[in-house]
Amino acid sequence: MRDENDIPFNEYSVDFFTFLNSLFERLFGGGSDGGIASGWSISDFISMLANIWSIIVVLSWLLAALFLFGLIYAYIRGEQVGEVIAAILKRQEETYDELYRQGAKNGRWHDILSHIESDRMNDWKLAIIEADILLEELLESIGLLGATVGDKLKNASPTSFRTVNQAWRAHNVRNRIAHEGSEFELSQREAQETIAQYKMVFEEFNAI
Repeated sequence: MRDENDIPFNEYSVDFFTFLNSLFERLFGGGSDGGIASGWSISDFISMLANIWSIIVVLSWLLAALFLFGLIYAYIRGEQVGEVIAAILKRQEETYDELYRQGAKNGRWHDILSHIESDRMNDWKLAIIEADILLEELLESIGLLGATVGDKLKNASPTSFRTVNQAWRAHNVRNRIAHEGSEFELSQREAQETIAQYKMVFEEFNAI
């Protein structure tokens, strides 16, 4: 007699446990018929699983090696791209500096001009001292050897250094400032003429 806990069943329903039993019989044999894997033993299945695991391990190592190679390649390419970008930026900065003349030396030259326009003698002397520092850097950049600016100017050739005499005259004023100190009376006119001589030197070598 059916009660309310019985599961309805008809000929179109699927009996799950019967399906599993049928599948088991087809694989391992049942009754008079041999199953698909009826000749297999437990050791055969263990051996098969071991082989599958070995294949998985080999494939994993291959994938790991491929991934590592990809990381190394990406790192190397990244470094190369970084170098290219840095070179491009450097060229752009140099081009901008050439077009608008806003380099460090040019800025220092503007400072020198502002000092020479001052009403104080100390500012004129400072302008000449700073200009002489730029002169020394210029002489080093064109390959003149020597321990001092004077030594470098002695090694200069008038044929390749047309304003060498102007450099000498300006440098001599600087030496007087350095050696005589506050006792050296420098007029604004003499200071301006000295800076003009430095300017001629710098313009010859396109330093300002």
